[in-house]
Amino acid sequence: MLDVAAAGIGVVTAMAAPDALDALVVPGRAQAYRVASDEAMLLCASEVAAEVEREVTDRLRVGDDDAVVLDVTDGWTALTLSGDEARAAFAYLSCLELPREGFVQGEVVRVPAKIVVEVDRIWLLTPSMWEAHLRDRVRRRLAHLRPEEASGG
Repeated sequence: MLDVAAAGIGVVTAMAAPDALDALVVPGRAQAYRVASDEAMLLCASEVAAEVEREVTDRLRVGDDDAVVLDVTDGWTALTLSGDEARAAFAYLSCLELPREGFVQGEVVRVPAKIVVEVDRIWLLTPSMWEAHLRDRVRRRLAHLRPEEASGG
């Protein structure tokens, strides 16, 4: 069975010198994904995003006085695909090759996206302005699979 769900997630952007980001000790409540040599996206529960922002700011400023860290949770939306058919379903949404687990960036249903692949789910993250378009396109492209749709996180 395939489940498609809206997911609440906290997003923190950290911009700093590459060597400062390389040395960053990521708070245990977050996962960091490098989106550019001088930028990382940290994902966490939305309730702790402000705390993660503060901790990362303090840690990065040790290696880079000019580091900028922002809680950008409101600027992002997330959908998850889970269940046995999640990987097969993703192939209907994008031609990106998914890692076994990890992070890729690219186009999903013609929308710029960041994709996090976990053992039990695939996260599709897009800027919030694409939220309705992403949901509509995913729903239409996967209609033949009859996914269970849920909201929540």
